[in-house]
Amino acid sequence: MLLSDLLPATIAWQPAERDVVLLAGTREDLPVIETVLATLPAKARGRVFVEVETDAEVGELAAPGRVCVTWLVRQRGQELRRSVDAWVSEMLPVSFDREHRLYAWIAGSGTAHALTSD
Repeated sequence: MLLSDLLPATIAWQPAERDVVLLAGTREDLPVIETVLATLPAKARGRVFVEVETDAEVGELAAPGRVCVTWLVRQRGQELRRSVDAWVSEMLPVSFDREHRLYAWIAGSGTAHALTSD
């Protein structure tokens, strides 16, 4: 079975081997997030943000060891967009010596794509 058989065509998940990955969505996006996580290599690095309404909706996601999963609870004032923006600004610093790169899929933004510090 191919990844394209499991994911909507609009995601087009194709990160480069060295890309840091970012997945962000709500509880409704968990099937896509779980499928992508299942296809990541063991040495993948990155972050997953999942926004839910209450603590009762927080669950477990299987992810490679260097991919951190963060559950954001709206009842506590935690927001997906604010968390993603803060993380991206930290991961893509302006640097003169090298380019920083990450590969992201954020629910509602359409296809997955690379983001760079250039």
